[in-house]
Amino acid sequence: MEDFTAVILAAGEGVRMKSDLPKVLHKVCGLPILTHVINAARCAGANKIIVVVGKDAEKIKETYANEDVEFVVQKEQKGTGHALMQAQSAVKGSTHFVVLYGDMPMVTAESIGKMACFHREQNANATVMTAKVADPTGYGRIIREGSRVLDIREHKDANRQEMAINEINAGFYCFDTSLIFSALSKVGNNNRQGEYYLTDVVKILNQEGKKVVAFELENPEELHGINNRRQLAEVQSIMQKKIIDGWMDEGVTFINPGTCMVDCEVKIGRDTTIYPGVILEGKTRIGEGCTIIGPSRIKDTVIGDCCEISMSQIDECILEEGVKIGPYSNLRPGCKLSSKVKVGDFVELKNSKVGEGTKIPHLSYVGDAVLGKHINIGAGVIFVNYDGYKKHQTVVQDNAFIGCNSNLVAPVTIKAGSYVAAGSTITKEVPEDSLAIARARQENKIGWAATRNNNLKGGVEVDGK
Repeated sequence: MEDFTAVILAAGEGVRMKSDLPKVLHKVCGLPILTHVINAARCAGANKIIVVVGKDAEKIKETYANEDVEFVVQKEQKGTGHALMQAQSAVKGSTHFVVLYGDMPMVTAESIGKMACFHREQNANATVMTAKVADPTGYGRIIREGSRVLDIREHKDANRQEMAINEINAGFYCFDTSLIFSALSKVGNNNRQGEYYLTDVVKILNQEGKKVVAFELENPEELHGINNRRQLAEVQSIMQKKIIDGWMDEGVTFINPGTCMVDCEVKIGRDTTIYPGVILEGKTRIGEGCTIIGPSRIKDTVIGDCCEISMSQIDECILEEGVKIGPYSNLRPGCKLSSKVKVGDFVELKNSKVGEGTKIPHLSYVGDAVLGKHINIGAGVIFVNYDGYKKHQTVVQDNAFIGCNSNLVAPVTIKAGSYVAAGSTITKEVPEDSLAIARARQENKIGWAATRNNNLKGGVEVDGK
């Protein structure tokens, strides 16, 4: 790939999105629209990224505060030519640069890189990316002789012969830095919108005897831009299908791919089977031979080989091999489950480490805990981790057994091999290999029920008893 500077125009107000969020920060397959364009430019070989922003400059800058991206501001919206002029100082030192649009996330690194290479091979002063489409309505038409682009005719200005042209302006360019800004300074705004159009530099460069060539895009699908929510959904659908198709080509089974969502940074191992209704988000990593049954939502989680997850939610967790989750489990951030752990139905875990082979089969809450190996947690066990001000830790050591409906009030330690009797509320350490019973002694009051019933008449207590 060629080394070049990328200038991404992202100063549009995005009014048709009807959103407080800048248009380029809306997400497609887990990443902001603008991030897709930045990533494509970087992968194509861009050694410098410049983003032209406008009204929502601060929100966009904040999003990319930790990334190597330079921003310039277009304070007034005066068209694409005016937007590019704002980057004049920023591109100094670059022999040539590529112009991209921040609301066109489907452009690929391959296409950008090929255009940059083509520009240099042709010794061109300007290269216009073009595409041939079945319906060119609304697009600027390419007027050319051979490979030379003479002009770009806007749809509303085209005559009948020009309207029949099906080669359109894709909106991406490669320019020689030493020439383009001089040409831009000659662009006028004598048009209905009173704006300075970047397309006008093509005619100006031709008038100056410069070489302007066309680079034809192989896949016009890359030209999908986003101006409203419907287009956002359309691009999401197209990109999503590509992602899932790619994973199926790598040996992953999707039972009904149209019902699933997989973000672009997700990784899935071969021989894993994804059932309908599964959502995989963020930087989730799934090993080989896993089974994920929907509806499940898994976000920013690492899952080892041969795990089974059924109808559950998992967020920012680590699961080692052979772990079984669900149905209807909720694993909140900070959990690490060792191999062969079982977390069953209606169990919630939060910020807990669980040792190998431990079972939490059903109806329990485990928060801020460290569990050893081969522990059994009975139904209805609650780890009482919050005192109203601070969270506290519970430690349960290897081979312990916690009976049903017990409360472990943190901070507390249950030592190795010990048992907690069902229904106990544990508030102090349980020694190794002990039985802890923390409940009131049962007392049977013989005849109490009969006496009570005799004192009731028609549902009303007699003599206040």
